[in-house]
Amino acid sequence: MSRLALISYLIVWMVSCQEKRPDLQLLDTVRLTEMGLKVEVLADSLVVPWDLEVDSQGFLWVAEQEGRVSRINLQTAEKQHMLLIPDVWQQRTSGLLGMAIHPDFAKQPFVYLNYTVNRDSVITSKLVKYEFEGEGLTSGQLLLEIEGGTSHNGSRLAFGPDGMLYWATGDTHDFGYAQDPKKLNGKILRMGADGSIPADNPDPSSYVWALGFRNMQGLAFSDLGLLYTSEHGDAIEDEVNLIRAGANYGWPAIEGKHNLLEEISFAEYNRAIEPIRSWTPVIAPAGMAFYGKDEIPEWGNSLLLTTLKGKSLRILHLAANGLSIDKEEVLFENHYGRLRDVCVGQQGEIYISTSNRDWNPQPGFPLVGDDKILKISVANELNASSLIPSVPLAYSALDGKQLYINYCASCHKEDGKGLTGTYPALAGSQVVNGEIDALVKMLVRGKGQMPAFAFLSNQESSQILSYIRESWGNQAPEVSSGEVEQNR
Repeated sequence: MSRLALISYLIVWMVSCQEKRPDLQLLDTVRLTEMGLKVEVLADSLVVPWDLEVDSQGFLWVAEQEGRVSRINLQTAEKQHMLLIPDVWQQRTSGLLGMAIHPDFAKQPFVYLNYTVNRDSVITSKLVKYEFEGEGLTSGQLLLEIEGGTSHNGSRLAFGPDGMLYWATGDTHDFGYAQDPKKLNGKILRMGADGSIPADNPDPSSYVWALGFRNMQGLAFSDLGLLYTSEHGDAIEDEVNLIRAGANYGWPAIEGKHNLLEEISFAEYNRAIEPIRSWTPVIAPAGMAFYGKDEIPEWGNSLLLTTLKGKSLRILHLAANGLSIDKEEVLFENHYGRLRDVCVGQQGEIYISTSNRDWNPQPGFPLVGDDKILKISVANELNASSLIPSVPLAYSALDGKQLYINYCASCHKEDGKGLTGTYPALAGSQVVNGEIDALVKMLVRGKGQMPAFAFLSNQESSQILSYIRESWGNQAPEVSSGEVEQNR
């Protein structure tokens, strides 16, 4: 950036700070134990805002999956278009996925973007460095390009306190990549701001900082300099991990906690590390941010985690040393729909983005004005109908319908109609209404991109299958637990 452009930028920013703050639409208030919060709409009518970042100048940057980058003046709520990337390829969970702002943005006005491209049916994932020139982003410089896919691309970007750029990549649905040190998929990559390999990486000739990941969706540093990730499991064991240099996190040999004999054996041989939190049934964790501000002291030293299947914001209270999670709270469950990302502003306010116009819409969504960016900040007054955080429900014995909702409905939908072109309908399905043996084997062993549900007990499997075979107009006989056992 030229000296004249920088001066102009600072003048505009200073003037904007003196402008009247906008009146934002109030959606809800939240009652905490000691204080209250308000939820307002900062921006609406977006198309899957996948990544949110606040720069050192106090602007909120927004990356939409289709390839659009904007920034919002947090004093006026004015949104300014910055870039539309022409070669972004968007399908399912590919597209513009990751964004990082240089931590010293006034002197180093660089924005880093990760997005998917498809050239002659070859799918790759690009990491590109752009320069802010006052009116937009220009001079895209390719730093690194790796294999990509229609799913399991990850991916998040974050600068660490060491000034290095970290990139969380997905395994692109290839089970061999996460454990292969020569592949850059299914890894945490670490590089300099110029894309160079740091000499103090575990292998000085490799970007790989840690390995053994399936599909990371969140990446956040704490004020202690600890690095955390959130990750999608398969059919079970979504995770939050504490990242160590050179460590192995087990996928695909290990899912979640090391509680099976083969997992324990792999972990001992490879010195694999357990997650500090895992969820079964899965919640589809997405973006994550560390909250270390004073404005909301009840959430101090916590990880804020958005969820897609769970359609909630999780507040994960860390131990003082950051090595474990002591408490979990749930907020906004099923209230605003799928939540994709979260970030923290300079004044302690919180921004979250909804994801109701993405590839996998849920019943009742999108809402009017979706997708939105919501602002959470301290409230002086609370409504009588204020929302209250809750603690997660303990897993207990469930009937067939609830088991189906927990494990199957996010894909095949609660009405059994599936998602056209992606997830087959179960209502009226010949497979569902057909031979019991084939149906049980598909559930237990998986097929294609459908995960195996062998972890379910015989009784749970029979309950799910029986529910499916007698719902939505299906009229097939029930499946007994004995029939499940015979076909394992």
